[in-house]
Amino acid sequence: MSGDLGAEVVVRAAAASLEKHAGLELLLVGDEVTLRELVTRIAADHSRLSIVHASEVVGMSEAPVDALRKKKDSSMRVALNAVRDGAAEACVSAGNTGALMATAKYVLKMLPGIDRPAIITELPAIGGSLHMLDLGANAQCTAEHLFQFAVMGSIVTTDITGIEAPRVALLNIGAEDTKGHDTVKEAAAMLHASSLNYVGFIEGNSLFSGKTDVVVTDGFTGNVALKTMEGTVGLASHYLRRAFTSGWFAKLQAVLARPVLRNLAAEMDSRKYNGATLVGLNGIVIKSHGDADAFAFQHAIDTAVVEVRNQVPQQIGRLLQQETA
Repeated sequence: MSGDLGAEVVVRAAAASLEKHAGLELLLVGDEVTLRELVTRIAADHSRLSIVHASEVVGMSEAPVDALRKKKDSSMRVALNAVRDGAAEACVSAGNTGALMATAKYVLKMLPGIDRPAIITELPAIGGSLHMLDLGANAQCTAEHLFQFAVMGSIVTTDITGIEAPRVALLNIGAEDTKGHDTVKEAAAMLHASSLNYVGFIEGNSLFSGKTDVVVTDGFTGNVALKTMEGTVGLASHYLRRAFTSGWFAKLQAVLARPVLRNLAAEMDSRKYNGATLVGLNGIVIKSHGDADAFAFQHAIDTAVVEVRNQVPQQIGRLLQQETA
């Protein structure tokens, strides 16, 4: 019911997902009247689509503590309750990130051995992609937290990409062992002693080089890095548009380059990477971008399907137990 573009995006994504995944069943949680009208108009097959009524909605700018305490019948809370109670195996939401994190942690609790949940997402890189965490859930982290993030990131990356032993790196101000503060150095020592495929420190300018599959950092640094990436893409797009509209000859070049530009846009389409996982919870929760369209939201549902099939929380629990035994 929330997100920037409203419930229609979710219903269109749900209808497309049912066509794609034969065994999938979906619960649409929110205002029953609104959802029923949308489902009737959009979804051809209603047999695997159920509506669960929720009388409240968490606003995009609402304080997480208010959402948790005052909105006990919000669509977000009811959806997470369904995961807790076994009525659903995953929750996908485009709503308020802080409220989703706080409510999910309260309703689902943490996995044994995990201190804090983290936000992980897939990003494009040379030769494939990378997974990066934490992207904003934990502004300050200990070395133990970073180690736990590495375990969780390794599991998620394997399940999403199929890489058996993903390369794990710690984001740092230099690649040398002597660089960085004590926390990343302590985390590096823990990772060196683990069974994870730890490849060392990585700098910001090498994130997309294809040298690593998992990048681990604290939520403050990760969020700044992610927003910087998004801004850089916007800046490059601005200069590209300006270059191709600077005169009649440039416009002619733009026409000739259109197939290349179209392929580049498709390859860099951020919608294909929509769907961040709130890892560390005793349940699967996927956070979609608030401004996601139906194509992007469907990708978030796809991510949930993969994680359910691979039982990601259970895998994280087993690997962490092995590493700390």
